[in-house]
Amino acid sequence: MESVLRKLGIEAINAGAACGQEALAGEGVEIASVDPTTGREIARVRLATGEQLDEVVVRAQAAWRRWRMVPAPQRGEIVREIGQALREHKEALGRLITLEVGKVTSEGAGEVQEAVDMADFACGLSRQLYGLTTHSERPAHRLYEQWHPLGVVGVITAFNFPCAVWAWNAMLALVCGDAVIWKPSLKAPLVALATHRICAEVLARRGFGDVLGLVIGQDAAVGEALVADRRLPLISATGSCRMGRRVNQVVAGRLGRCLLELGGNNAVIVHRDADQALALRAVAFGAVGTSGQRCTSTRRLFVHEDIHDDFVRRLSAAYESLPIGDPASPGTLVGPLIDGEAVAGYEAAIAAARAQGGRVLVGGSRIEGPGFFVEPTLIEIRHDAPIVHEETFAPILYVSAYRELDEAIAWQNEVEQGLSSAIFTDSFRAAERFLAHDGSDCGIANVNAGTSGAEIGGAFGGEKDTGGGREAGSDAWKHYMRRQTCTLNRGAELPLAQGVTFDLD
Repeated sequence: MESVLRKLGIEAINAGAACGQEALAGEGVEIASVDPTTGREIARVRLATGEQLDEVVVRAQAAWRRWRMVPAPQRGEIVREIGQALREHKEALGRLITLEVGKVTSEGAGEVQEAVDMADFACGLSRQLYGLTTHSERPAHRLYEQWHPLGVVGVITAFNFPCAVWAWNAMLALVCGDAVIWKPSLKAPLVALATHRICAEVLARRGFGDVLGLVIGQDAAVGEALVADRRLPLISATGSCRMGRRVNQVVAGRLGRCLLELGGNNAVIVHRDADQALALRAVAFGAVGTSGQRCTSTRRLFVHEDIHDDFVRRLSAAYESLPIGDPASPGTLVGPLIDGEAVAGYEAAIAAARAQGGRVLVGGSRIEGPGFFVEPTLIEIRHDAPIVHEETFAPILYVSAYRELDEAIAWQNEVEQGLSSAIFTDSFRAAERFLAHDGSDCGIANVNAGTSGAEIGGAFGGEKDTGGGREAGSDAWKHYMRRQTCTLNRGAELPLAQGVTFDLD
């Protein structure tokens, strides 16, 4: 692994602030990046200071003024080159994700591939930043809208997708003509450093290195200042609902824009006519993939009473056979949680579930030894138990039986978050009921596909306490631009809209 760290530019102590390729030296506090598989320190990062943040913002603003004048298709070509650079580093960067975050190797590589795919998507999008032409009610007038670069965008990311979520935002922002300042999670700083360096090198070759900035810092020193800075018209933040409320409050106070992708307490409904083999695989991956540390992880399972016993028996058997261990080892499907705090949260949730009448069917314990490993856990419990309505970032799945489909949909919708949802059914009517306007209230609704594993082509995000933001595909690019409505009068008269008259003669 040392060769991978050298290849990606990871040193014993790394600077936590950068303008393009230039690392900003400082006297900030040092933190350690820890391998969750072993609990050992990988490397250290010297955190950014408030003064360094200001320098990054000033330089990003200057770079943006030049970058916005580059034609969008040319910006897209540079983003395509960024995608190619990520392709070339895919193996090494994926292995670093496995090392620092604990994702199994296919997930680590898959996350880098997602960043590559976003670059490809954004490159094509650079020729499709379309506006609308509207017929004017006034004679000899033309009415249309166009989109302009927004400015310097702040991107705050969580540990669980330390590369891809930044790419969802940055690749779109770049082709839209924006500069980007990234504040990553303190739990995954090395992946951020490596990703930033790979991408900033491409921009530096083209003379636009400062378009990308990086500040790895504590909330008190950097985070609060970043979200309060009026020079950043948009803050995109991924993380907990608590964090999102704070970001939204501060940004709204200065009348800025927020793009929030927050918590998810996602449910799968397995109807009586479901393909059980299909549902079983989707539920298992959704619940234990990334050790339950995805915002789209499956946390609640509602199974029709006619098939409940058989399905839960099969799911329990699958849980008991899951390979748990070193995420870098071939065949491992479940790696560690991110840290000791996550393990404590897992144990507290299981204790609460037991106290609230839950019955642990499989798992329920920390795995002794080095690292932060826990057993994937299946708990039979009432749908309305308080713990079921809390999001625990761990591989815990709560199971309840239902009788009527409307009942299951109501249970799914009763939590505060509204990110991802799924139903497994071979019934056309059941599927359409689930997708109707009074069906799933989530931003993502799937039929015969699990809650986890969204494609970049669709807009990603959710409703209610999930924040309402949309990232990645569809028309999410509009978040990163400002809309301008234009009226052109080719005539010699000045008719007013709505028939208003104002005659000076």
